[in-house]
Amino acid sequence: MTATHRNTPDLFALSQIHGPVLHPGDDGYADEVMGFNLAALHTPDVVVGATGADDIVTALRWATATGTPVAIQATGHGANFPIDHGLLINTARMTDVHIDLDRRVATVAAGAKWRHVLDAAAPHGLAPLAGTSTDAGAVGYTLGGGLPVMGRAYGYAADLVRSFQVATPDGTLRACDPDHEPELFWALRGGKGNVGVVTSMTCELLPLATILGGGVYCPGEHTEPLLRAWADWTRTIPDEMCSAFTLLRLPPIPEIPEPLRGGFWARVAIAWPGDPAEGERLLAPIRAAAPVAVDTVEEMPYAALDRIHMEPQDPLPAREGCALLRDLTPEAMRTFLAEAGPEVPDHPLLMVEIRHMGGALSRPARLDDAICSRDANYILETVGVLAAPPAAAAIEQATASLYAAMSPYGTGHTMVNLHGTPGNDTDRARAWTPETYDRLRQDKATYDPSNLLRFGHTVGS
Repeated sequence: MTATHRNTPDLFALSQIHGPVLHPGDDGYADEVMGFNLAALHTPDVVVGATGADDIVTALRWATATGTPVAIQATGHGANFPIDHGLLINTARMTDVHIDLDRRVATVAAGAKWRHVLDAAAPHGLAPLAGTSTDAGAVGYTLGGGLPVMGRAYGYAADLVRSFQVATPDGTLRACDPDHEPELFWALRGGKGNVGVVTSMTCELLPLATILGGGVYCPGEHTEPLLRAWADWTRTIPDEMCSAFTLLRLPPIPEIPEPLRGGFWARVAIAWPGDPAEGERLLAPIRAAAPVAVDTVEEMPYAALDRIHMEPQDPLPAREGCALLRDLTPEAMRTFLAEAGPEVPDHPLLMVEIRHMGGALSRPARLDDAICSRDANYILETVGVLAAPPAAAAIEQATASLYAAMSPYGTGHTMVNLHGTPGNDTDRARAWTPETYDRLRQDKATYDPSNLLRFGHTVGS
């Protein structure tokens, strides 16, 4: 399909859509297709701004009838793959959140951000399992399993899902839960968007109003003692203590507050849902490990979750990546420091982070799912900002070198949400175990036999 087909009878079905239907060159097209990650420039032949489940169903029926490939986008935080043809369904207008206080659940529309869910739940002292940025879309995040800030304490976001409403590529709207369409329910919890387009999900909420959270920042030259202290500390703390060690090389731009602006920092970020005094006591070895320049740890409303990791709030072109690690041995830490530590001049990555896994993240799911990271004790994540071609080449080289060097300490797998730009079939499969990948392929063949949902981190049918 191309824009020259705009007046053919095939497009009659799209005229039934309540939201905008735009083509290249139309006013508003560029804004409609843009995602948060500007590294992927989307140029679909047509974009539909869905306003509800009926728009999604209509668009999918048209796509099936015309053999047009389909991509879905809410916020575009995971826009690592350019959409260069076909149909893009933008769900950003679908932001409704309904809180059922009796059942303590939230029903979340396809395009709602975690911020929408938090704002609806917080007045009732309730909380969803959101990630490090509440600007991210709740549904897409959960379909990839969802690694929450509070993950060690409460598990994956997908663990709390009770049901989905999903439109499969044939244009059928289905309700799935453990008792209805259980295979579809399995594939949607960790298998990303391979089998359908979720129009809404219902998930449990936690009775969590406040937490102890924030970051302890040390000058980058003290990276090694802070890293080693943190690694030792993670072997002794309770499951409820959630933390990450991060190297930040921050640009000198106004969006970054002083005194962090333009600096190289080693940070330990924490989130603790228990007694604040006990959390402060547990944190003492970290504060004693190296000179502390900035300390933002405080008791805060859970809804202020963004203060902990302080992720960028404005769109940017990012190269992301991750690897699941079995352990942080002395050799692993030496390798990490050699690749990304203070002795590496002009290291180009904005963020290099090791997040502590384990705890509730390692426990078997109550219901079988497609999440394949429960055997990891840590996860390595990287972000580089692709500001200019020379920087992009340096970022790619540094990213590839770091992951290759750390591979002896890894499980061989990634998490689909943090994987970065998906490569060939072998690379895509690293987000799952071979058994789970094969099962997802079978489900893909069942629910999407024409492989219409082929953009992004998809599996082969």
